[in-house]
Amino acid sequence: MELRHLRYYVAVAEALNFTKAAARLRVAQPALSRQMQSLEDEIGVDLMKRSPRGVTLTAEGKLFLDEARQVIARADESVNKVRALARGEYGELHIGYAPSASVEFLPPALAAFQKGAPHVKLVLHDLSSNEMAEGLRRGTLDLSIMVRPTEENAVGLEFELLESYPFCVALPPGHPFARLKQVPLTRLLHEPLITLRQSEYSDFRRLFLRIFAGLEPQPRIVVECDSGSSMFTEVEAGHGLALLPAVYRHVLGTRLELRPLTPRDVPTMDIVVARATKGDLTPAAEKFLRQLLRGRTITKGSV
Repeated sequence: MELRHLRYYVAVAEALNFTKAAARLRVAQPALSRQMQSLEDEIGVDLMKRSPRGVTLTAEGKLFLDEARQVIARADESVNKVRALARGEYGELHIGYAPSASVEFLPPALAAFQKGAPHVKLVLHDLSSNEMAEGLRRGTLDLSIMVRPTEENAVGLEFELLESYPFCVALPPGHPFARLKQVPLTRLLHEPLITLRQSEYSDFRRLFLRIFAGLEPQPRIVVECDSGSSMFTEVEAGHGLALLPAVYRHVLGTRLELRPLTPRDVPTMDIVVARATKGDLTPAAEKFLRQLLRGRTITKGSV
């Protein structure tokens, strides 16, 4: 029994007339009659009674009509899902992200993507850089928006640059540096500084140390915080200054002032979208990646 036999049967059972069903199916009426007889022989029961006035369904035929309709509907649904999957409009998509790093990119990309692909189940994973890199390599993540990792942590991954953010000095509004348009890096060597703990924010701490590399004396860190919000509170309370990439302007509001650093060649925080080097992206992931990169100047490459 083939799917076309079920479609033929449904057409006959709905029209209750071989001639009308044959016209609907665009097949010859004698051939349709033979197909129905073959179907009944295969099942071993009479599905319909034939007469010069047309066709009537037996009790078995009525039950088989309901079952055939369900099988056809399920087959059509499967075909539609597969086609939607190939278009990137169906399936499941796992995206790793760092909240502060993705604040400019993820919300608009999500809104546009889900408007165009509402049947894709999009799952977000708030993870550390190490966890995202490992998830991409294992295949549990499709894409990640993250700070560009070290060469060691970038093995097996490739990246596209979303944005490079310069570091700025974060300070309370009443601080003397707030009167400056730019703050020389050397002036921070004599200021109490606040940063994030290395174990929790290794990428941030790595960049912080690179900024001061080769300078004397080394920066005076007075507080190490467990989160960005606690670091903002410490600066707001006047306990010290902090270095933050310019992307934080979106989350600080009016709580703190941000001033650019000089010289301008200090390390930047590069935000990238990452994927596994080996293994193809699903159509949905390709579609989301295009949405993420749309309208931006993208630099391709690897760490």
